[in-house]
Amino acid sequence: MAVHNVHERLLPTDESTLGALIDTLASGDHDQLWPGRDWSPMEFDRPLSPGATGGHWPIGYTVTGYIPGRWIRFDFTRPRGFHGFHELAVLPAGPGHARIHHTLTMATKGMARITWPLAFRPLHNACMEDAFDRAEHTCTGTVAHPARWSPYVRLLHTLAAHATRKRSADQPPDHLQRGHAE
Repeated sequence: MAVHNVHERLLPTDESTLGALIDTLASGDHDQLWPGRDWSPMEFDRPLSPGATGGHWPIGYTVTGYIPGRWIRFDFTRPRGFHGFHELAVLPAGPGHARIHHTLTMATKGMARITWPLAFRPLHNACMEDAFDRAEHTCTGTVAHPARWSPYVRLLHTLAAHATRKRSADQPPDHLQRGHAE
């Protein structure tokens, strides 16, 4: 199954302010874009740069392209059956405005043909809108139309949170694991 999923938001801010948020990804308490309060943390084995590996459970990826303050691309390494990439970019949108743009493009194989539409897509969509809310709040001090989770997303998120807690108790963090094949 071919997947092309796009999210974007126009914000009343300049490109450099918005672009600086991308550079904070996976920086722990300094991350101004990733909605880590509600989602598993984004972690990498090194600072953002091509070749950095990590992700956010259960999604794994490698940074394959990065232009600081402008664009970053991640190629999927897990879950099994996700073959493709996702990327964040900051695009010009006229004086005093910029657009944050996220694209996910992949082919799904095996069980991912079922898990993407039933679980991962709704969770991904909610997570991206939460990230864009965070970007909007960071750049403007407010969020005009905050994202709302559907009852189905709340259920999936609860199940995923339970699985994350179980995984954390059973194994070391992703960035400490080596040699896993997906």
